[in-house]
Amino acid sequence: MSKSFNALKAELLKFKEQKEMQDIIANLDARKSKIKEEMKLHKKLTASVKKAGKQSPGGLDCFKEENMYYSQKDITRYLDGTSYMDAFEASKLDQEWN
Repeated sequence: MSKSFNALKAELLKFKEQKEMQDIIANLDARKSKIKEEMKLHKKLTASVKKAGKQSPGGLDCFKEENMYYSQKDITRYLDGTSYMDAFEASKLDQEWN
């Protein structure tokens, strides 16, 4: 026997440490690739949700708060010159006389 027991033990321990390190690196690479795939899916879902949000009925201008109600100016312009506005004005005058 050319090598002593302690030398063989040290060599075996070194080999064992190298093998453990390789296993750790392999596991780490597998976890990283799994996380990377999940992030790709997350980005894809986020992009599709954003795209769907733009196309949803709530994304239209008519459903926004500032466009949901008519302003007083718009109402007045619409009602001016209509027959029922003339009738309303006439009834207001009648009520003032009574």
